[in-house]
Amino acid sequence: MRIGCHLSVSKGFDKMVERALEVGADVVQYFPKNPKSYRPKSFDPDEYREMAKAAAQAGVASVCHSPYVTNLSTPDPSLRAISIASIVNDLEIADAFGTDYLVVHCGKHVGEGRERGEQLMADAINRVLEQFDGKTMFLMENTAGQGSELGQTIEELLSIYQRIEDKSRVGVCFDTCHGFASGLLDFDDWDRFAAEFFDDAFFPLVKVIHLNDSKAPKGARRDRHELLGQGEIGVENLRRFLAEPRIRHLPVIIETPVADELDYADEIRKAREWAGI
Repeated sequence: MRIGCHLSVSKGFDKMVERALEVGADVVQYFPKNPKSYRPKSFDPDEYREMAKAAAQAGVASVCHSPYVTNLSTPDPSLRAISIASIVNDLEIADAFGTDYLVVHCGKHVGEGRERGEQLMADAINRVLEQFDGKTMFLMENTAGQGSELGQTIEELLSIYQRIEDKSRVGVCFDTCHGFASGLLDFDDWDRFAAEFFDDAFFPLVKVIHLNDSKAPKGARRDRHELLGQGEIGVENLRRFLAEPRIRHLPVIIETPVADELDYADEIRKAREWAGI
């Protein structure tokens, strides 16, 4: 099991890899551009490929996370076009860095209803993939269910996935905080959760785990990350999740609210200990 964290790439991909090694991470996540911006970023693919050699040489894998502002479920044609162009740009950046996955939050239907929102999101993903021919895989991230967010249940994630034309290029990123806050990840009824999560129709789609504790209680539908073991999920439940042998092959990214990036060293140490590594 690879365990790492989200780090800044502002000083360069190679410098981010150095920081990853400093905190003991063997996988790292980054934003391709300002996380609050739709604006496509100009870049030199050859320059990015050169910087990415540092990760290959160090044996550090990478995951890219699309900016939060995009909404692939919006019914607004202008915002929809902007979101699609932004995510195509994110995929191109990730691909230049040799990154396997781009994580994108499921969109918000903003009053259009779940059925319409899911169709809009699937259609947008189809348009994105028509414009991108690289190797990086598009991952839908489950949500906490705030407002009109889609993708808070396995049923919803599968509903979007089934509408996608090229299913081989799309998977899922599962976030423990979001799953807990939505009520999906229920440690009081682990057998029910495990039966649904590890079902053959869903689990093969899961490519990345986001490991976060939650400030909000189970089912609160609020996306508030907490340091590992200090939130409502707690040490024993996170230990139980990490000890599950069926997730051992998946990269684990920690996105907890540390005061300084170097503090991720302690978070990674705890996660490795709880996973029995």
